[in-house]
Amino acid sequence: MKVGAVEIMDRACEAGGLRWAYREAVPMNKTDRPPVVLLHGLVSQSYSWRGVMAQLAAAGMRSVAPDWIGHGASAKPEKSEFAYTPAAFVSALESWLQALEIEHFYLVVQGFLGSAGLLYAAQHPEQIERLVILNTPLTAAAKLPFKLAQMGIPLVGDMLTQDPLLVDRTLEGAGPYEIADLDLDIYRRPFLKSSEAGRSLLATIKQLQLKQTLADIDQGFENWPVPTLIAWGMADKWLPVTLAETFAQNSGSNVEIARLEETGHYAQEDWAEKVSETMVPFLRRIQL
Repeated sequence: MKVGAVEIMDRACEAGGLRWAYREAVPMNKTDRPPVVLLHGLVSQSYSWRGVMAQLAAAGMRSVAPDWIGHGASAKPEKSEFAYTPAAFVSALESWLQALEIEHFYLVVQGFLGSAGLLYAAQHPEQIERLVILNTPLTAAAKLPFKLAQMGIPLVGDMLTQDPLLVDRTLEGAGPYEIADLDLDIYRRPFLKSSEAGRSLLATIKQLQLKQTLADIDQGFENWPVPTLIAWGMADKWLPVTLAETFAQNSGSNVEIARLEETGHYAQEDWAEKVSETMVPFLRRIQL
């Protein structure tokens, strides 16, 4: 896939006994900087980062964006093989990073699955060069929106998660923009291919354990030592910017906030240029 002059390559590997699909963009001129790892949210996939990855490559930075297990083109195992809990996602991410021999990196997270990335960061701060958070639940005040919560309701959720149009309703329902049909076709593809995508999504939402996860994040980010940027889409219909403000106050002096006007929950899909204009200078900033 080409975005502008940048080639974004589809790749795959096995890690922890599971197949991971991921996308990679490599700059023309090699750099000593660590890679940027980009983690997507629920009902999304690594494709959402294509615009940001192109901008990172143009700035001389390598980036890799996996499809979480159960999403995109990655494996969609049965619950007996993968628990779909936050701890399972953290462990799986660790295996994937080891498989790619990524030991030190910039981390970018977004959405309700981005919280698993934050749990990983809290457990391994020494591996994180800089952290960027886009519209991710950050404090106990965050609630799972009804549009997602209803997918975990018995029987109702079984039907909803088998409807490919849930992609349209979710990705467009959390912000102010319509997504192009060609892009929606890519997001819908896993749900059209088999019932596995819907079953994995159902299991993920049922096992989200949001209350405990947010408590763990709150504890893990006390006196957080890593430079962190919270880039917040202000038109997010699900999560208010007050979450970012409270998190920044509680996490110490290393956290800064950038407000992205007219940008929704899936900020990288809504307005990749605006995300990149804020994020890339922060990642390239030299620590004094």
